[in-house]
Amino acid sequence: MTTLTLGALQTRGQDLLPGLIASAIVAAAASFLSEHYGAPVMLFALLLGMSMNFLATESKCKPGIEFTAREVLRIGVALLGIRITFGQIAALGWEPVALVVASVVLTILISVVVARAIGFNPLFGLLSGGATAICGASAALALAAALPAHPGKERATLFTVIGVSALSTLAMIAYPMLVRAFDLPPVAAGIFLGGTIHDVAQVVGAGYSMGQETGDTATVIKLMRIAMLLPIILVAAMITRTRAAKDGNAEGGERPPLLPWFAVGFVALAAINSTGWVPQSVVGAGNELSRWCLVIAISALGMKTQLKEIASVGMKPVALMVGETVFLAGLVLIALRWLN
Repeated sequence: MTTLTLGALQTRGQDLLPGLIASAIVAAAASFLSEHYGAPVMLFALLLGMSMNFLATESKCKPGIEFTAREVLRIGVALLGIRITFGQIAALGWEPVALVVASVVLTILISVVVARAIGFNPLFGLLSGGATAICGASAALALAAALPAHPGKERATLFTVIGVSALSTLAMIAYPMLVRAFDLPPVAAGIFLGGTIHDVAQVVGAGYSMGQETGDTATVIKLMRIAMLLPIILVAAMITRTRAAKDGNAEGGERPPLLPWFAVGFVALAAINSTGWVPQSVVGAGNELSRWCLVIAISALGMKTQLKEIASVGMKPVALMVGETVFLAGLVLIALRWLN
């Protein structure tokens, strides 16, 4: 029995290896370009992956690409938990925490309502709104992993990653100008930057360009937004279970777990990191491993998609994502004025 199991694992590994290697090579190239040209690594990974689309139809690479886009993605999401400690969240006080929770929830709810109103699947509103409100491309990938399968999900995920990466880069440039225009003090500036810019790297870049205090505040606020990923994933998992129950009643299928394993891993790693026993070097290594897993996964997703599929979505989703970004920025600015 053991020999058979080992043999099956070896065969499975041989089937997956070509696609895994191809995805990793694309991710390495994307990281190189990102470091040298300053654009978001997720965007490079997606575009390079799409240029290698022929690999996803080739028999040797296809199983590994499918595995990478699904399972490596979930590992990367679980590892995001090591960025957070519960102490960091508690240290913010109740007002910034309430602001973050309210802004995330309202942005997602508005996105779902607008998506339905313009004729799109409301799940696209959850996906794009979650990406805008929480942590950009990472949130888009995490939510996609938890949402139920449907024919347009991969295309919607890739479009969301492209849109949120581009908007995050623009926000990193434009929002410090807004901070100066509104003459926000350092802590308020950090709350605004950390509460509105989509991706972690752009939050850090914009925050510390305005000073140490602003950068530190922006980073902690951003971590709080990342912590909101867990309840939103739970909502997505409940939607998936509800749909699976309807399908299962007719087809005899099993319902997926209420909380996906990668969400459990997210919480567990956050709890472990909150003890203070984890060396900073281990936290740094976990962050880097999470980044690589997500970049490799988005490379694989890119390989599974053709450019013409992205181009066919039209202008309505673009307008939706721009509107989400503007809404979030306006909401946080108004809240800061009211709190002060």
